[in-house]
Amino acid sequence: MIALGCDHGGYQLMQEMKAHLEERGLEYKDFGTYSDASCDYPEYAKAAANAVASGECEKGIVICGTGIGVSITANKIKGIRCALCGDCFSAQATREHNDANMLALGARVTGPGLALKIADIFLDTPFSDEERHIRRIGMIE
Repeated sequence: MIALGCDHGGYQLMQEMKAHLEERGLEYKDFGTYSDASCDYPEYAKAAANAVASGECEKGIVICGTGIGVSITANKIKGIRCALCGDCFSAQATREHNDANMLALGARVTGPGLALKIADIFLDTPFSDEERHIRRIGMIE
């Protein structure tokens, strides 16, 4: 299960993300927002991050205008490693090296075609399980 959260700036991209996940047959839980009306991104990023941290969801995707605010917010939750990615290489590397459990996207800086590709790479790339990466993640924690 994938936790989803966005603010008004990420609402339209989130609708496209949900349709894409459904096409792939992936289950998700939508923590809002549920319209493009102005709202406060921390509320939705925290809800999605808490679902990942608790184990209710395996991974999460959060979206705002730049991705910065939702990323900062998600990373305040113990056990969350949320990576803001605007390219495919970063999405792959953060899964392989950091075992990131959440992806942040900026709807106003990353177009929908690229954003969906980044999400696919993030969701499909396994953690490397290499000792050096395990050690480094331990140092982060």
